[in-house]
Amino acid sequence: MDLFDFNGNEEGAKPLAERMRANNLNEFVGQKHIVAEGCLLRRAIATDRLGSCIFYGPPGTGKTTLANIIASTTHGEFIKLNAVQAGVSDVKKAVEEARNNLKMYGKRTYLMLDECHRFNKTQSDSLLPAIEQGTIIFIGSTTENPYASMTPAIVSRCRVFEFKSLAEADIKDALLKALKDKRKGLGEYNAEIDADALNHIARVSGGDLRTAYNALELAVLTTPPEADGSIRVKLSDAEQSIQRKAMSYNTDAYYDYLSAFCKSLRGSDSNAALYYAMRLIEGGCDPMLIARRLVIHSAEDVGMADPNAMVVASSAMYIFEKTGYPEGLEPLCNAIIYVCEAPKSNTVEVAMNAAKRDAREVRDDEGVPPYLKDNTFGDKDTKAQSGKYKYPHNFAGGYVEQQYLPDKLKDRVYYVPSDYGFEKKVKEIRKDKGKLK
Repeated sequence: MDLFDFNGNEEGAKPLAERMRANNLNEFVGQKHIVAEGCLLRRAIATDRLGSCIFYGPPGTGKTTLANIIASTTHGEFIKLNAVQAGVSDVKKAVEEARNNLKMYGKRTYLMLDECHRFNKTQSDSLLPAIEQGTIIFIGSTTENPYASMTPAIVSRCRVFEFKSLAEADIKDALLKALKDKRKGLGEYNAEIDADALNHIARVSGGDLRTAYNALELAVLTTPPEADGSIRVKLSDAEQSIQRKAMSYNTDAYYDYLSAFCKSLRGSDSNAALYYAMRLIEGGCDPMLIARRLVIHSAEDVGMADPNAMVVASSAMYIFEKTGYPEGLEPLCNAIIYVCEAPKSNTVEVAMNAAKRDAREVRDDEGVPPYLKDNTFGDKDTKAQSGKYKYPHNFAGGYVEQQYLPDKLKDRVYYVPSDYGFEKKVKEIRKDKGKLK
């Protein structure tokens, strides 16, 4: 046996998150909405009938783990690439290998591509024919929205499964198992963790199990043992291991403060909004949560009454993300005051919900009006109809009246501007356009 190939040393050198990675669906943590008994994805994996798919969601939620489970349970071959490192030649080599496996052994090949949003168009185009012909089963993994970050041709040929941040209860269960597991976890250390310390790691990890595992491992390895040799992880140890102070209020108070902050924004009380924001942050809340809520409220409660509110709020969030605490606090407070003092309107939310309802419920048999269709690859009739399109810039004021909605919805009005802020200007612009008819 090679002295340097001792499996125990190699395995022990791996981070806890890697050692505790699930090997089958029964061990898999979270994502019940897609892998619970009876769900489509679980059935497809169990019957080895999984088609090309993309796993999309935040880090530490199990995307790569699930792909590895598929690799270990499938009867096909499995090739793993990383989009950051792989080039077109790597893709072609994988496709050729898959083609040979299919011809010679009748085996399907799964191609797992980490960070698949990093694939450029040339790389994607080299992969597309193999996906279309079924030569490979593509499994992409990404933290970015594939509909916005990936080549549409690839996305359209895959089923997208969205992974969600793990619940605190799931993270706590996983951490407790890791503490007791003597083979893969931290069981050999005879360690225990106080309830408040466990709750803190689970909450602050933000649904990222990898972050939680890393914090627990660091806490156990750096906490001095008790007189009897056991290790007890206290709240102070957990705070240091994850570099976040525990909240100075209980869970109920946290949600009450957050609710009060949001309602103060909506109610235009900048004094109250500032107080609740500072109370949350000083008590241990992540300031980025405040920033994210601020961006949402700038769209939801200010909306078109002052479109600049969303620019100010998102700029403050970006600045805080780049500069951190405490430097980023002042731009954040600037944005809180701006959103509070801005005129309020929820017309965008009302319009969005109405349009969403029609998109789901109204059957659109005829689809897009013919003169609005893409005529690039259309037949003669489509190209003839496209000639009826009225190009607005050919008319006075850059506007001409024509029907854009499908026939069934042609009289629908989703957005009705209010009389406040910029929306008052929108009403005037609409009146001016009416004069051009």
